[in-house]
Amino acid sequence: TETVYGLGGDAISDHAVATIFEAKGRPSFNPLIIHFANPQAAWAHVIANPVAKKLAEAFWPGPLTMVLPRHEGSAISLLASAGLDTLAIRVPAHETAHELLVKADRPIAAPSANRSGGISPTLASHVSVSLGQRVDAIIDGGPCHIGIESTVVAFTNDGTNDRAVLLRPGGITRADLEAVIGPMESALGKNEPTAPRSPGMLERHYAPDTPVRLNAKSACAGEVLLGFGPGALSGASENSLNLSENGDVREAAANLFAMLRQLDCPDTCCIAVMPIPETGLGIAINDRLRRAATPESP
Repeated sequence: TETVYGLGGDAISDHAVATIFEAKGRPSFNPLIIHFANPQAAWAHVIANPVAKKLAEAFWPGPLTMVLPRHEGSAISLLASAGLDTLAIRVPAHETAHELLVKADRPIAAPSANRSGGISPTLASHVSVSLGQRVDAIIDGGPCHIGIESTVVAFTNDGTNDRAVLLRPGGITRADLEAVIGPMESALGKNEPTAPRSPGMLERHYAPDTPVRLNAKSACAGEVLLGFGPGALSGASENSLNLSENGDVREAAANLFAMLRQLDCPDTCCIAVMPIPETGLGIAINDRLRRAATPESP
């Protein structure tokens, strides 16, 4: 899709959804995002409030996922929603994804196309390396132009209105959302290790095999540097990379997962990451980096 490559299966088929979990090695309590060809198809499966419809009008098709109560009559597999009474829904903007959804004529459940907890793929070759023969086919749609997952918004009903809550930062910033619906709450930093409401809320996620050290000014012996901004790699090892020489957070987001993959190798003791501004897409980048840097549970 326009965000990252997705591992898709028929969202109505319990068997297909089970094979998605199997291929990824994904914890069964982590829900999947359900993709639709258009908003009308999505509304048939959830109970949408006026705020959600306003966001859909502004940002669909596009990198926005909304978590809403599912209709009682929805045929979406309960396994896809991890047993929750909500569904995470999205209408992607990528032409290839849209064409697939139209031709399939059914909702497609699709997490990122990588082993669970690992680095999300932004090229078809990343999918091949990560999943190999675990998938039946790979559709090469070229590089993902956003390169970071969708923004996830849920809703809290306080009895008088439905208030939007930002669960995961992504391709659409909080400022973009608030320009349409006004001030919103945020659940950022509130990890949900046992029963997350949306994908990407596990404490450790998006992680390379090589340990990640954040807020580095330079790389120590045995480390490679993932830099940001002009002159960031001055004095760094030749294997180091710069997310954006111009200090552009959009370029950094597009490069993030691909560069983490490049730096993830057995000969490296650690990936040292320079600070990224906590503004705009930088918020989403830092969210992914903090989760990638979280040590694996013993």
